[in-house]
Order: sequence, then C-alpha cells, then structure tokens
Amino acid sequence: MALHPSGGIAVSVAESLTPDVLDRVRRMLAELRLDGWLLFDFHGMNPVATRVLGLGGLATRRLFVLLPGAGAPVAVAHKIEQHRIAGFPGEVRTYAAWRELERELGRLVGGKKIAVEYSASDAVPYLDRLPAGVVELLRASGAEIVSSAELVTALASRWSPEELAGHRRAAGLLKDIALAGFEQVRRWFAEGRSPTERGLQQWVMDAFARAGLATDEPPIVATGAHAANPHHDPALGEDTPIAKGAVLLLDLWAGVRVDTVYADQTWMAFVGATPPAEVAHVFDVVRDARDRTVAALAGQWREGRPVTGAALDDVARGVIGAAGFGEYFVHRTGHSIDRELHGSGPHLDNYETHDDRRLLAGVGFSVEPGIYLPGRFGVRSEINVYLDRNGPEVTPAGPQQQIVALDVPDA
Repeated sequence: MALHPSGGIAVSVAESLTPDVLDRVRRMLAELRLDGWLLFDFHGMNPVATRVLGLGGLATRRLFVLLPGAGAPVAVAHKIEQHRIAGFPGEVRTYAAWRELERELGRLVGGKKIAVEYSASDAVPYLDRLPAGVVELLRASGAEIVSSAELVTALASRWSPEELAGHRRAAGLLKDIALAGFEQVRRWFAEGRSPTERGLQQWVMDAFARAGLATDEPPIVATGAHAANPHHDPALGEDTPIAKGAVLLLDLWAGVRVDTVYADQTWMAFVGATPPAEVAHVFDVVRDARDRTVAALAGQWREGRPVTGAALDDVARGVIGAAGFGEYFVHRTGHSIDRELHGSGPHLDNYETHDDRRLLAGVGFSVEPGIYLPGRFGVRSEINVYLDRNGPEVTPAGPQQQIVALDVPDA
C-alpha cells in the first residue's frame, strides 16, 4: 500500500498527443458538453498532465495546455521551457512576465467551460491536483471549472497493452516470491535461525533483483501485533523477530520497470502447523469480502450497469460488517493503479472519501479488504483487477484462498 511517486514514462508531447488521442478527447468533451480539457503542470504536481502530455524534465515554470473540443491544442508555456513541449501538435503561446501569463490565460479560457484536475471540497484527493490559487486564477480569467474525473479515468488511468503485459508478468512473479518468502521463513526455523521482519524484507528485495523486478520501496513485513497496523514500517524501531505462533503479513509491490504499472499484493501466513480458529475465521471473512467485491463487479459489468468504486467498497464493507468486524476495517477497499501505485483513477472507496467515479474498461485497481485487531493481529488479502471490456481480470491467477500454515512447531 506504499506510494509510488513516478510520474510515468517521459516520451514526448508529439508521441503522446497523437491524432487518435486528440479524437478521443474531442468525442468525450462532446459527450460531456465541455469546451475543453485544461492540463496544468508545475514541479510535477499533476501526474495526469505528465502522463497525458508525455512531458519530460521537471517543470520550473507553469505550463497550461488546452485540449479543445474543436480545433488544435493550445499551450501557454514559459519562454525558457519550450523544450518540454517540443513537437507540440498545435499553437504555442509564450509568456515570461506574470501579466503576460494572465493575459494569455484570459484569451485561452475566457467564457469557456473547461475540465481540470479538481475535486470540489477535495472529495477525491487523488483527483484534486490543482492548487486552490490556480483554480482562482482560471475563474478570474473567465473560465467555468468542472472536474476532469471522466477524462482522467478514460485517458490518464488506462493501461496500455504493454503495461498490461508487464503487470501480468510482475503479478505472477510477486506471487511466487511471496510464497517462496514464507517457505524461507520455515527454512530459517528448520535451520535453527531466528527470522526477523527486516531479514524477510531484505530477502524479498534480493528476490526482486534476481527476478528482474523494480520497486520504489521495500515491502511491508509485519508479524503479530504489527500486522494490525496497515502501514507498519519494519525500518522503525528495533528489528522484530518473527515468532512462532504469530500471524505474518507480507505486502509487496513491483513492476518490470520502475516507471510502469506495478503489481501489488498482500499475502498472509501463520507461523505454526495450524492457525488458531479465530485467525482462520478472520482470514475467511476478509477473503470472502475480496471475492464478493469482484463478483459484484463482474455481475454489474455483465449486465451493462454502471459501477462505481464507492459501490464496490460498500460490498466489501457489508461482508465485514455482517461478520461483526466493521469497526476494524479502517481503510478503503482498494486504490487505483496506473503509473503511480496509488493512481489517479477511481478508487474503491466510500469510507475515506466518496469516490463515485465510474469504472471504465482499461483501468486497474487493487481489492484489499482487511481486519485489524489492535494489539493482537491483522489480516489483509490484496489482489489486483484489470477491467477488460469483457469484465474483470484478477491478478495473480489463483489468489490466496486460505492462510498459509508454516510447518514449524506451535509456540
């Protein structure tokens, strides 16, 4: 569940704003009855703009690009940063002084209804990429501002065929590494060695290197009561032994490159021959919440009914609540995945936020319900879903169905 800060693969504006992409934008703007989509970037604060425009380098000056409902794109770019939009397929209007910028923005957006990366009242933070001052500037320039939510989902969050292929490969490798990691813990015990959270964490990182996988951060390894903290960091404090008779949570994420779509999974084990009945029951509840969420998506998709991330969060939360653990499910059901691990597309969330964006074909996300019993133990099961036109594809193939019991003596 860690954040991946990559802004995506920097290609070029010319390669990104192809005639096909611009046609798709125009069609969507017509459906949404908008005059244009305005993309803003400054110091990489808007990964949507970086991805859609294929921007390279760090923006040290403000850049605005209007993709209009009719006609060619228009960029308003600083005179010393023209290299960032070399090959731009439209008109480039330059500025240097702030008065020039405001004049050009007035010409560009005055009287227009435009979409930007904005979420009213910060309802969806991963969509709310523009500073309040930029929103004020655009409104002062005469623009009517609406959210670009639908455009972001359809164009910025969709996986390319190459990204999907890389994700599938990474997903299979992550599953193998997670299960091999649990086996390594068993082996350490058999050898009379004392495994620790950091030791397993480093083992996983070494396994990534051997498999040719890249990641931005090491995995979460949490044992016993630490597993009740969804974002436990083994690097903080003393290295914790992985004890017999404890649950063991392994959350790992990686991709075939650091700047592509990752796979993100969580696996659970029990350090002993047989998990206690309570631990097994909690795992079963979490697994059922995970699987019923995917089944609900598949059913609604098959029937042609719109489905939102908020609605799917309600499904998972309903299963866990009915089992009596509702107060211990303390995060959203899933997050968008694109070239950021926590991406800009729809999240499965009606808890931390109300994400009522529609799920569209071509996007991917995690499904990761959890139950966290403070001071005792926690259980999470995380899979990924790619939403194809024909319905959801779950990765990894064959997700975890029962807690892994390590063959070591019970405590």
